[in-house]
Amino acid sequence: MRLATALLEVEAPLPGEELRALDSDSTLVLVFGPSSCLSRTLPLDRLRQDFPHSHLIGCSTSGEIFGDSIHDESLSVAVARFDATELRHAAAPVHSAADSCAAGREIAQALFRPDLRAVIVFSDGLHVNGSELVRGLNQILPPSVVVTGGLAGDGPRFETTWVLRDGQPANGFVTAVGLYGRRLQVGHGSKGGWDLFGPERLVTRSKGNVLYELDGRPALALYKEYLGDRAAELPASALLFPLCIRERDTEAKSIVRTILGIDEATQSLRFAGDIPQGSLAQLMRANFDRLIQGAAEAAHLASEPPSHSGSRLGIAVSCVGRRLILGERAEEELEATVEGLPDGTKLVGFYSYGEISPWSTGHCDLHNQTMTLTTLSEA
Repeated sequence: MRLATALLEVEAPLPGEELRALDSDSTLVLVFGPSSCLSRTLPLDRLRQDFPHSHLIGCSTSGEIFGDSIHDESLSVAVARFDATELRHAAAPVHSAADSCAAGREIAQALFRPDLRAVIVFSDGLHVNGSELVRGLNQILPPSVVVTGGLAGDGPRFETTWVLRDGQPANGFVTAVGLYGRRLQVGHGSKGGWDLFGPERLVTRSKGNVLYELDGRPALALYKEYLGDRAAELPASALLFPLCIRERDTEAKSIVRTILGIDEATQSLRFAGDIPQGSLAQLMRANFDRLIQGAAEAAHLASEPPSHSGSRLGIAVSCVGRRLILGERAEEELEATVEGLPDGTKLVGFYSYGEISPWSTGHCDLHNQTMTLTTLSEA
């Protein structure tokens, strides 16, 4: 695999000759950039012209990751030309949360073959129910296929997001690329680092990704009690106080969920993924050192399979809530990530509205408030 990365200016993206020379039917081009590219498409048009044969995939961000640094209003680009890995891409509409499961199934059906090793998927960040999206993917794809990716971001604004569809930015879609072949090596890891606080409460009324009641009390009113003065900043301040969800009191597996919107009329909270009725929910808050340690642990997990002498691409998807909490320390989690990856790994990525990765092994899950990493290389 031949690999090159570049951080490009949005106003004048000029890929160097090293990048353009990698264009081929076996080339993956990853592009992460600001939501403003939806209305000013020239930067992405230029990339599409420079890589006419490649498979372009990417999305809008809440900050672009390039190595151990964070950028805004830029394009973080990776170009990987594989030697023995075949690529195929697919797209499906997701104009509302009700479309999410069907979109996942459509993507999976379009990509599945016996030699499929991995799927990288990016979704509209606002109209999707991420839990239903991964449910649709998991209904078709076997647990041996590693599925990773994330939900597009728009900073703390929650107004508009895009994914690349046929090389052009579009909202209301899920896009993915499938990677095929025995020589492909895929590593993945996903860790949080948040602290639990307050009592664990029973989800007494919910529907899909909308939470109405906890312990029989209106969810929004109860949540505001915990936020205090920060309740006036909802929904953005909710990124700082996610919920930990367990499906039953004996379940070791827990999933973090972030609020995407509130409804004063129904006193409800809308999440990036499902909140099952009858599950247990507990608030979480940040511990700076544990967040950074979580990123290092994710890098350690993603470093498997063992390092070899070839090129290795790292794709980082971290939640916007982590960036907001860490503030000026946000780049420390990227430094910990880079230090935890094998020497020479080239890292690109973005801050997201949700992360997609297996919890440990097997089928993928939707995560929030994690650092999720994928590594790609060829043996």
